[in-house]
Amino acid sequence: MLRVMTWNIRTGGRDRGGPDRLSQVVRVITAQAPDVLALQELRGFDRGGLMAEVADRVGMTPHLARSCFGQPVAVLVRPPLRVDTAGALRRPFHHAAARVVVATSAGPLTVLGTHLHPYSGGRRRMEVDWLAAAVRRAQGPLMLVTGDLNSLDPTVDHTARLAGMPALYRRRHLRRGSDSVDTRAVARLLAAGLVDLWLACAAGAPEGDGLTVPTRFGGAEFAGMRLDYLFGTPAVAERTRSVRVVRDGGAETASDHYPVVAELDLDPA
Repeated sequence: MLRVMTWNIRTGGRDRGGPDRLSQVVRVITAQAPDVLALQELRGFDRGGLMAEVADRVGMTPHLARSCFGQPVAVLVRPPLRVDTAGALRRPFHHAAARVVVATSAGPLTVLGTHLHPYSGGRRRMEVDWLAAAVRRAQGPLMLVTGDLNSLDPTVDHTARLAGMPALYRRRHLRRGSDSVDTRAVARLLAAGLVDLWLACAAGAPEGDGLTVPTRFGGAEFAGMRLDYLFGTPAVAERTRSVRVVRDGGAETASDHYPVVAELDLDPA
């Protein structure tokens, strides 16, 4: 069984003038023991050896994608899972997108770990189109798109939740110049043939509400939302046995996002 986890750890697990949460982040990751880990908001991880230090502490091999405008992202892999290829998607993402292909018992599994634009629905839509193009180019039928997509699910009515948010933050989730909720990024991934793995699992065996923000740590810009996703091709969805939002083991205060973990019926090749 292969365990995949995605998590936005908020500004590299450290706050300017505030607490250092990185040890908490490491403890949560260690407790979950993912085989593949997509991390977002890795401020400072692209210098000073911080990425290598954290990867060593959790026993994984890192593949970092640097950012020109925002913060790096990374996909980490735990041995004995073998990495065939790894790199960054060469597109001007606000943050970044990392691409890693690992060898599994059912063939190569391509994992895209990304963090979409936080403020503009139009930019998120553009970034998702780049991800969809990468999905079409993938080798083999097994593919995951993971990360903080900063986008709402089109299958849910978000009107009431958004109505209670300050206008500054509500605008992030509305179409420009409109009061319509902007769910285009997630809708485009679904239109590309990907499956929302949490929804697919929840349909058969509901486990919680799936909301990934905010935690007790904070998140004034959130209103009880699902912004962190695991999408898979139909071949991956068929092998998905569970998806859950991790709320214990320090996850409440390690970041303003909760981690999401999926278990796939796959083994290292």
